[in-house]
Amino acid sequence: MPDPTYAELACISNFSFLRGASHPEELVEQAQALGLAALALADINSFAGVVRAHGAAKEAGFPFIPAVRLELDDKAAAIALPTDRAAYGRLSRLITLGRRRAPKGDCILGFADMLAHGAGQVFVALDIAPAALRTLAESFPGNVYLAAWHRLQGDDRRRIAQRAAQSAEIGVPLVAVNDALYHGPGRRRLHDLVTCIREHVVIDAAGRRLEPNAERHLKSPGEMAQLFAGFPEALACSVEIAERCRFSLDELRYEYPKELTREGRSSQEELAHLTALGARDRYPQGVPDKVAAAIRHELALIDTLGYAPYFLTVHDLVAFARERGILCQGRGSAANSAVCYCLGVTAVDPAMHDLLFERFVSAARNEPPDIDVDFEHERREEVIQYVYEKYGRDRAGL
Repeated sequence: MPDPTYAELACISNFSFLRGASHPEELVEQAQALGLAALALADINSFAGVVRAHGAAKEAGFPFIPAVRLELDDKAAAIALPTDRAAYGRLSRLITLGRRRAPKGDCILGFADMLAHGAGQVFVALDIAPAALRTLAESFPGNVYLAAWHRLQGDDRRRIAQRAAQSAEIGVPLVAVNDALYHGPGRRRLHDLVTCIREHVVIDAAGRRLEPNAERHLKSPGEMAQLFAGFPEALACSVEIAERCRFSLDELRYEYPKELTREGRSSQEELAHLTALGARDRYPQGVPDKVAAAIRHELALIDTLGYAPYFLTVHDLVAFARERGILCQGRGSAANSAVCYCLGVTAVDPAMHDLLFERFVSAARNEPPDIDVDFEHERREEVIQYVYEKYGRDRAGL
C-alpha cells in the first residue's frame, strides 16, 4: 500500500494577531519536516504572513500556496486559494474592500463580496450554511470543497461522517484539514496565553475560551491517514487542490502609474524629456560629456528594466514639494544616478564625482530601484495627502 500523501490547506500564523501562535517560517519548516506535500498559509482576511512563508519555502525548496481565511460578517468562514495571478489580484481587492469599509484593524466582508471576487479561487468551506454552500458551489463549479477536521474530542468520527454526507448531498468533495493554529503541540501554552490577552481574561478564568487540547497543530500524512481512516479521498483532495494552486508570489511585479506623461509621450520618453530639461538647468554652460554619457547609459538601462514610471512618480512628488516650498532631499544609493540629479531628486553632481549607477540600479539584481526622499517633518503630511488625492485611496497606502 503506498504511503499516504497530504497537503495542509488551513493554518494561520501569528500574523493573525492573537489568533495564531507560530511564525510563518516555523510552519513551513515543520510542514517540510513532517513530509507534507505542500502548505497553504491562510491568515484571517489578510495576506500578511505569506511573504515570510514564501521566502522560507523558496529557500527550502518546499511547495507553498498563498491563501486567505475569509471570515465573513455572518460568521461564515472559508479558505480562498488563488489558482493564478489574476485570482490573486481579485482576492487582494476583496481584502482591500473589507479593510477600507471597517475601522482600523478590522475587516467587514459579506457572502456577496466573496461571490463577486471568487473567479479563479479554490474555496475550502470551513463554516458555511448549507444553502450558502450550495450557492457557492453553483457559482464556481468544480472549485468548492467542504473541509473536515479531527481534533480528538470524542465526536470527531460522527462529525466527519456528517460532513461527508453533506458533501455528497450538495455535490462538493470532502477535504481533510487541521485548521492549525500553531506548528507543533508545544506551542499550545503560548496559544493559551494569546487567547487570554485577546479575551481580556486571566488564564484561570478562561474556561472554554481555550482549546480543549493541543491538537490544533500540523500533522504528518501518516497521522492524518489514521485520523481519517475510511475517508482516504479527503486526504487525496488536499493534494489535488495543492496541485491546482500554482500561483507563486514570484509572479508579482511592481506596476507603476502610467498617467504621468504629457503630449502623448510614453513613460520612457517623458523621463528622457524631463531629464534633458533638468540637465540644461543643472548645467547652463552645457552638459559635460561625462554626464551626458552617464545619462544615456542610465536611460538605456531604465528602459530595458521598465522602471521609467517609478522615476516619474518620485519626480512628481519632489516637484510637488518644491512648488509648495517643502524641504526635501533624495539620499542613499540614488545619489549615484545622473538622472536623479537632473530630475532634482538628489544633489550629488555626477560631474564632480565618479558615481557607479549599478550600485543603484543593475540588470544583475532582479529588484526594483529604491529612491529614498526625506521631507521636512512638519510638512510631510501635505505630501502624503497629495499622494492620496492624486492616485486615490484605493491605489495608495502608507
